[in-house]
Amino acid sequence: MSAAPLPQIPTRFVNGAAATLTYGDSALRLARFLMRTDPLADRVVEWVASQPKGVGWEKISDATRDGIAKTSDAPLALKEFFEAVETVPTWVDWPTINRGGELLLRSGALGGIVLGARSLILGYASPAGNKPLALTGRLEAQAPKRLNETARFVHAVSVRNGMRPFAEGNRITIKVRLMHAQVRRMLLLSDKWHSEQWGIPINQHDMVATTLLFSKTVIDGLRILGMSISRDEAEDSLHLWKYVGQLIGVEEELLPSTEREAARLADIILATQGAPDDDSRALTRALLRSPVEEQGDNANARRQVQLGTVMCRELVGDHLADTLGVERTAWKHAVPVARRLVNSVDKFAKKIPFARDRAIDLGHYYWNDVIQRGTGDATFSLPTGLRKS
Repeated sequence: MSAAPLPQIPTRFVNGAAATLTYGDSALRLARFLMRTDPLADRVVEWVASQPKGVGWEKISDATRDGIAKTSDAPLALKEFFEAVETVPTWVDWPTINRGGELLLRSGALGGIVLGARSLILGYASPAGNKPLALTGRLEAQAPKRLNETARFVHAVSVRNGMRPFAEGNRITIKVRLMHAQVRRMLLLSDKWHSEQWGIPINQHDMVATTLLFSKTVIDGLRILGMSISRDEAEDSLHLWKYVGQLIGVEEELLPSTEREAARLADIILATQGAPDDDSRALTRALLRSPVEEQGDNANARRQVQLGTVMCRELVGDHLADTLGVERTAWKHAVPVARRLVNSVDKFAKKIPFARDRAIDLGHYYWNDVIQRGTGDATFSLPTGLRKS
């Protein structure tokens, strides 16, 4: 019997030979995930499309809140999906997950800066991974809504017990997974998507890359800004995001369990990724200018834009920042001073009893304030159309 043909590798996968020399066959094996999706979620959104408007999403919301066993008249696609997401893997350790969420919370505003000026920007830098956002207009046209959803998501999964079944972080993660499936369906049905170039929309490769942006990339960014993060703290954070990744539809074999595995995976992805394109620059510009879009062109909004700009250059490096069109600013001279201050305060706080708990409380306050001040409505509902061009 002849072996099944390997799936075609999209042209977005570059430098394959060089990556194979460095990382062995891991790079080629990862490339094949560019053509793999999330069949359980895909079947759910196909069923939703067959229902009257609002009916399918209402039943999904009921199931995320009460469980599939209590959801009446659930079709097979919905039952299979929720039976899978309601099954907690044996490797999940709730105390470790709770500690993992504390890292983002105790970082407070620094965590918000790193997420916005490093994690999201590095995601936009991928010239193929950014295409679902670019083609749906989810950032350029809906920046406040998109950013408010992101803030609600990261806070909800980071709070204590937030990822337990039926808790808010768990429910939001499931809804984001189905939103991804809906975007994938719309793009594949349109004439805008080119699978031979970009792979399948929101594929397994890009989904695991996104989990790295919220875990390893955040850890590295906080360290760049002066926070002292131990190996145990980093591993706890990765354990949290491994479960988030599994729940959001990433195949388990892709998900890293240690910081070393996460760093290697991130390096392979970066080594086989093309240079930023015009969509990368447009998305970056929309993100950095979002304070002006939300508040109007006033002095406070302009200061926030300047802060985001200088932090972006510091957190992604001058070369990538130049490629993305991020302007240079004199504020960069304040960054080393700020880093030393952060490092000193962080080290001092670790010597004070209850300082960690106080930092976590302040982190909750920061994220709740960000969410409440956001002008976008974070509804986590299925998108209904693509950007009109």
